[in-house]
Amino acid sequence: MSMPMDLFVTMSDGVELAVRVHLPEGKTGPFPALFGASPYRFDNDILPETKMFLWLETGPIHWYLEQGYAYVRLDVRGTGRSGGEYRFFDRRERRDLYEVIEWIAVQEWCSGKVGGIGESYYGTSQWFMAAEKPPHLACIAPYDGHIDLYDGWAYNGGIPGNFMSLWWNSTVRQINRRPGGGGPPKLINYDLCYELDQHPNRDGFWSDRALLPQLESVDIPVFSIGIWAKMDLHLAGNIAGWRAVKGPKWLQITGAINAFEACADFEHVDFHRNVLLPFYDRYLKGADNGFENKSPVEVFVRNTGAYENLPVWPPAAAGERVFWLGDARSNTVQSLNDGALETGAPSGALSATSYDYPRAAWTIGVATLDEKGPDPLREILTFTSAPFEKAFKIAGPGEAVIHLSSTAPDTDLIIRLSEVPAPGSGKRPAVITKGWLRVAHRALDMEKSRPLAPVHDHSRDVAIPRGEVVECRVALVDAAYLVPRGSRLRLEIANGDSGITDPIFSHVYSPDKVGRDTIHHDARYPSRLALSVEEAGR
Repeated sequence: MSMPMDLFVTMSDGVELAVRVHLPEGKTGPFPALFGASPYRFDNDILPETKMFLWLETGPIHWYLEQGYAYVRLDVRGTGRSGGEYRFFDRRERRDLYEVIEWIAVQEWCSGKVGGIGESYYGTSQWFMAAEKPPHLACIAPYDGHIDLYDGWAYNGGIPGNFMSLWWNSTVRQINRRPGGGGPPKLINYDLCYELDQHPNRDGFWSDRALLPQLESVDIPVFSIGIWAKMDLHLAGNIAGWRAVKGPKWLQITGAINAFEACADFEHVDFHRNVLLPFYDRYLKGADNGFENKSPVEVFVRNTGAYENLPVWPPAAAGERVFWLGDARSNTVQSLNDGALETGAPSGALSATSYDYPRAAWTIGVATLDEKGPDPLREILTFTSAPFEKAFKIAGPGEAVIHLSSTAPDTDLIIRLSEVPAPGSGKRPAVITKGWLRVAHRALDMEKSRPLAPVHDHSRDVAIPRGEVVECRVALVDAAYLVPRGSRLRLEIANGDSGITDPIFSHVYSPDKVGRDTIHHDARYPSRLALSVEEAGR
């Protein structure tokens, strides 16, 4: 392979940004260019492949060179070898993407066509590239990349997450200060976590970084690829971004079992050969390979081991199925209440479940820890269904409608929906989907909300009136999951989570979360779970 060129590109404000240009060896150009942008600095791209470094998200650079593509890596403003100050996708960083793409397009080695590539931050950067509308950006393929920096990255449902501190302080700052490949150290002074703490609601900081309104006019080809296991980060954005854009578009959701496998998939040549290369060849090289006839939606259906091709998402055949929270015992789990998930609506009055918090036994988040090991269920609320007589498929969005009162002016709802396999199946319970809501953020954005997919405003806090019951509609991330005959569904509810059940993506449990919450589930206040379901009949 030819040696890469490290160059500086001068932006319209005079700041010089560093790019590393990889060109195919022994091939005659010009070449279409793949473009990836991140704060992870290109010096680190030479590190050996490992699941330890989740931020190695470029894909197989040298393999793409062999396929006749140039590959350009940008250290975004204020990171790596680039000048300027980093400011987390601010207006200037987004303009940089436009200007670098247009610089690439006029280089003698470039054919004039540029496509976006990369995972996570690189994926989100691609959505921003498309929103900036540089004339020579021909297509994007965001893999595992969110479009909502507030609800998708920093504040799930308005609840501050631990991820941003881990990402910024333990990842971005450290790999800039101590890079591989012999690059010069970069000390980033910007305190992003402090900045985010100043903006717990959607305000001007977030509206300046809002992507959705810009994506609605994007008309270039888009191939959005999400991962079911990344429901905590990115998945909802891959779906929302795909839904928003107006040009030729495809959605794929893979069955990688966790974030580490998702990253490994993206670094593997077979994935690019089979999935992404046909897209790039079609829209960057003009290859007559029929990619445009590909099914618009391809989703891995968990618990089946197979993909399903669909014309739309969610599937047109999916209907609504509702389960109601009840106080009968399921006798399936040791939890605070061992409640029931009923198929019939409640008819009685004054049925409710309360719990005090923080609980004395909570040790690792809301999980307990004793001589038997960690237990994430013993000290939270659960509502479990009876075994199902027929299989069915969850396919699309869902919501938990929780009627809640509290002794505190605010609390959180962190919800997990799991499949509990039949005894003797040899299978372990599996999380199907999750949802999060800071109750003070329960106000809905009615223009954006859809059936089974509530969208919250997040612009202001509305306290819980003492002694009153409030309705909270908690959005559950889309899922495609076969629930087999004999299995149960279990809804798990607490006002916190745990690094045991939610590694990397747990949430802050602050000292002001002290009180008693009551979930009401009677005829007047019918708390319930509503899912998009296709009946499978097996």
